[in-house]
Amino acid sequence: MLEAGGVLEVLQDEVDRAKLPRFFRNFALIEANVVSRFSYDPLLVPGLLQTEEYARAVFAGHCPPLSEEIIDQHTEARLSRQKLLTRLPLAELSFIVSEEALRNPVGDAEVMRGQWQRLLDVGALRNVEVQVMPAASGFHSGLNGPFVMMETGEHHHLGYIESQEVGCVVHDPAEVSAFGLRYGKLRSQALNGAESARLIERLAGET
Repeated sequence: MLEAGGVLEVLQDEVDRAKLPRFFRNFALIEANVVSRFSYDPLLVPGLLQTEEYARAVFAGHCPPLSEEIIDQHTEARLSRQKLLTRLPLAELSFIVSEEALRNPVGDAEVMRGQWQRLLDVGALRNVEVQVMPAASGFHSGLNGPFVMMETGEHHHLGYIESQEVGCVVHDPAEVSAFGLRYGKLRSQALNGAESARLIERLAGET
């Protein structure tokens, strides 16, 4: 309508990123343009797969407490990031989520039912794989904490780690390579896609 030639759409992405926590913005800028993204999440459903209700419950539990305005902003920005799931050209996306994270009641039973269904829906996309690391798997290479591996459009390989609102993009090739080795082991130890979907369906049936 304004004949802005797409400029406003680009600016909207910048506005959405400005609503993210400051420590996360550099990562989000990289993430938006990746050709592949693999992650392991042991504590919570990853942000790219969260429903609005689940995300709000996460932000509502923040310590120190966030204002309702900030909760709204963070939730909106998190949902905006999910455009990566269906953005063209499609990115190759893999998520390994611990069974403990799926069982952890973030919000009430209705929130969790919606979240489990969201995982099933996203896992059915042809460019997305959702795997569950079963609770009884014993020691594995993900017990050191969550991490993300990314390949940029220029085919640079990067990692990302985050804890207690401190995030770090990892550029060192040796460290990124170690992430790759660990992720390969995790994929072999986790349930495959069909098994993971059946486990999530069982969780939904228990509520």
